[in-house]
Amino acid sequence: MGFAVIRTGGKQYRVASGDVIEIEKIEVEPGQATEFSDVLLVADGDKVQIGHPTVAGASVSAEVVDQVKADKVVAYKFKRRKGYHRTVGHRQQLTKIKITGIKA
Repeated sequence: MGFAVIRTGGKQYRVASGDVIEIEKIEVEPGQATEFSDVLLVADGDKVQIGHPTVAGASVSAEVVDQVKADKVVAYKFKRRKGYHRTVGHRQQLTKIKITGIKA
């Protein structure tokens, strides 16, 4: 199988079998399998299926590798001459998955 474009967490990812990607956190324990049915495109060589908006009957199976956190993003608020400043940090929770198969 070639590759597919899936939608999860409000983002789109181009995936192929064997890829390891980080997506927005999903509630699945590490080591368990999951399936994404929101497939927007499936390509295998010259054969390409484009969904309207999704490809009917297509799915991408994956195995959860780990639950991780992204690097810290720091936001700094400041108002001049007022003595006001504030630092806020955020670490996004991510799920690392390994793509095991694409079914068209």
